[in-house]
Formats: sequence, C-alpha cells, structure tokens
Amino acid sequence: MERPILELTGATVYFGADAALDGVDFRLFPGEVHSLMGENGAGKSTLIKAITGALQLTSGELRIDGEVMHFGSPHDAQEAGVRAVYQEIDLLPNISVAENISLGTEPRRFGLIDWKEMRERAHAVLADLGLDIDPASILGRHSLAVQQLVAIARAISTEARVLVLDEPTSSLDLDECAELFRVIRDLKERGVAIIFVSHFLDQVYEICDRVTVLRDGKLVGEYLTREFLRIDLVQAMLGRSAESLRARPRLHLADERSTEPFLSARAVSVGSGINDADVDMIEGEVLGVAGLLGSGRTELARALTGIDKLDGGIIRIQGTDESLGNPRSAISLGVVYSSENRRTEGILSELSVQENITLALQAERGVFRRIRPARQRELAMSWVDALDIRPPDLDRPAGTLSGGNQQKVLLARLLALSPRVLVLDEPTRGIDVGAKVEVQNLVGELADNGLSVMFISAELEEVLRVGNRVLIVQDGRILDTVPSEDLTADSLTALVARPEAV
Repeated sequence: MERPILELTGATVYFGADAALDGVDFRLFPGEVHSLMGENGAGKSTLIKAITGALQLTSGELRIDGEVMHFGSPHDAQEAGVRAVYQEIDLLPNISVAENISLGTEPRRFGLIDWKEMRERAHAVLADLGLDIDPASILGRHSLAVQQLVAIARAISTEARVLVLDEPTSSLDLDECAELFRVIRDLKERGVAIIFVSHFLDQVYEICDRVTVLRDGKLVGEYLTREFLRIDLVQAMLGRSAESLRARPRLHLADERSTEPFLSARAVSVGSGINDADVDMIEGEVLGVAGLLGSGRTELARALTGIDKLDGGIIRIQGTDESLGNPRSAISLGVVYSSENRRTEGILSELSVQENITLALQAERGVFRRIRPARQRELAMSWVDALDIRPPDLDRPAGTLSGGNQQKVLLARLLALSPRVLVLDEPTRGIDVGAKVEVQNLVGELADNGLSVMFISAELEEVLRVGNRVLIVQDGRILDTVPSEDLTADSLTALVARPEAV
C-alpha cells in the first residue's frame, strides 16, 4: 500500500485540563483531496494547527514521508513542505501580487531585491496554475476569489507537498468556486496532497476523495466519500440523528400584530453599492436578504446601521426621520449591526469572553461610568447561559472558541445593548451544520420576542428557512420583497440570478 505523505498517530493536544485532540489518527496520501469534517469545537482547527506547526502535540507522533517531525513553528512546517491557506486571507493587500507570492523568499541581486526576477517567478507560478493575473497589480484591487488563488500560488511556489485549504470557498460565488476547483484538481494531478476544510457538504462531495470525521476532539472515522451517504456523514459529525437538526418552525406574524415598520428606509443610496433602496423592518419579523456576492447586500446593511454615510434617502425609526450618522447614533436608537467579517470587525481574539460580551455596553456608557467587575461577570455569564456558549469559561480568550461559539459571543455583545433592530450579515458563515441551526433558532426566538431582524446569507435555503419575508437585491437595487411562504429554493434562485430588467 502507498505510504502516506503525512500521518498523525495518537495526536493529543491539551489546553489546560481540556483535551482539544484526544488520540487522533490521521492519514493523508499524495495526490488526494481529503476533507476534515466535524462540528465547531470538534478539533479540526487544532489538528490543522498541529500539522502546520502553529501548535505542538502534547503527545503522539507526526510523520512526513515516514520521518518523525517535531515542528516548533509554522516555518518548520513550511520547510518540510506543509503550507496552509486560510479562510481569512493573510496576505498584504497594499503590495503587488508578485511581492505577496515571494514574501519572505524574495530573489536578490547584489544584496538588493531583484524586482524583475520576482515578477518573472510570479508570472511562471501563476501561468503554471492557468491563472491570468498581472504580477505587478496591487493585490487589494482584486476580488477575494483572485486573492485566494494568489494565496494558493504563494503556497505552491515553495514546492509544497501538503496544502491545507481552510474554508477556501466561504466568500466565493459559483463561477469562482469552479475556478478554484480547477486549480485543486490540477494540483492533485501533480501529486500534491490537499486537506480541504469546508462546511458546504455539496463541495466536499464534489472535490474530495476521502473524509475524516472528528467529534469532541476524538476520531469518529475515515471514509471514502463515494461510499459515505450525506445523511450518515451528518450523523457521524453530530452523534445524533439528522432529524434533530430541523430548525424550529418559523412563526408567521400574528394577524393582530402591528405591521407598521419599526425601521423604514426610503430611496437610500450609498455610492455605487446601493441605489434608491426602500426597506421596511417590522417588529417580530425576520427579513431575509438574498442576492449574489457583490449585489449590495452588505452595503444595504451598513447603510441601515450608520456604518456608511448615506448619499441620499431617509431612514425613519417608528415614523420619525433620524440621522444615523455613525454606529453610536444607531445604537442609541436601538439599531445594531453584526459584520460578516468576524476577524476584523467582530471578535477581539485576545480579549476574554467576558470582555468581548461587555465591550459595546461599556463603550455606550462611556469611560466615566464603569460597569462594576462583579456586574460585568454577572451580565456576561447570563448571556453565556442564555446562548449556551461553550465552554462556559468567561476568562477564556474569545479567539480560542469555535466559529459557532464566537458568533454567539458577538450576538451576546449586541443583545446586551437591548436593541430593537438587529442586522446580521452572514451570521452562520463558516460554522458547522449543528451550530448553524442553533443560530437560526436563536434568530427566530429573538423575533418571537419582538425584535426586528435582518438576516443576510449567501445560502438561499437558509434565507427561506429563517425569514418571514425575503428581500431580493441585485446590482445595488432591491428588485422585490416576497413572503417566504410564496417561494421555493428554485424560485428564489431564479429571482436572484435573473437578468436585471431594462
């Protein structure tokens, strides 16, 4: 039998008294795409960090090509041919594509960087992947999809034998995913071994040869994708029947409940991102927002919550015209926003769970009205209990939590402000199927308790499942607002993708 290019045996990692990985075995063969699956908190991130040198094993062995390795840093792993490309791209947007590809390995001539050689190298790597990208162009001017491909080009430019792709498709549309998968298949044919981490089951079954499932830090099993039914994969991940995943029934607005909007927007425009938008957000309702990437979904959310200044239009709160000039004024009126980018506009990774939850409330009170430490702890623990944030450790750095629990911490921070309008931009992006349903159910419960919620998601089935009405955005304009009960996944897809009427 062919020898694995990478093999973990009895891999164990402890954080204090807790085992994030507990005796896990993992094999990766040359020229295969291998999916790592499990709920948030299952141990996937810990395993990846151990493979890439970001964490050292407490016990167990890591072998590369049969040789026992001890990685003290990511640099050690890279020297052994192990490279990673993460969901949050860690390149430098303000410098060129060529500079990013050669970062840390710049060619030199007479002690100085050889810019001509750098561009030629970058051009060769990109061309080898079939990518038509100008090496001299500034990285930040390209789409996220192109930046993702540049990150892969950077990884393989150093003769990578093992490539870890962590949620590489979370911000890509269908065409961009197809281009990424073309590159992955090309690398596979060259013998590169690829670990593919994704919460999109369709993509796992399209691109992956095998799947390893983790649960609670332990190995559940290793399976051939073609022989493993999806329902069995979900059950293996969760340890319970897929039937238990059904979201709570979405309540229809009661006939006697007021349909007067708490927040309404008329003819709202911001740059070229959103134009002449009309929106009504009703108390006790979830307003789903559906649109392709770049359609104006996020621009609409930021316009309604004071993040971006309006170029035109008005926003009314309970029938009164208001100027939401900044997030602070929006918060004072009960309007709060959760960004799609948890890393840069959400969680403060180094701060504790308690500090993250109480952060916005303390900022609203001001520096001279400090919340007493005992009251902070009491408040934070009440939200940890209410939202079932795990582990329930207030002093733990929030950045060490799973993606689903980080999202709950963000929701707790916003809910501590006692909002009336909650705007959620991709609140379930990058979290597993179990945590996703928990967040969906929580959103429904918040609406049942009278909040007005806007729920933006690239997953149209999720928008239908959660929303009472669905607002359809295309090319910066709102095309229609339709009761979700009048839509199916197919009909919504057709509406979102239809050519704009002239």
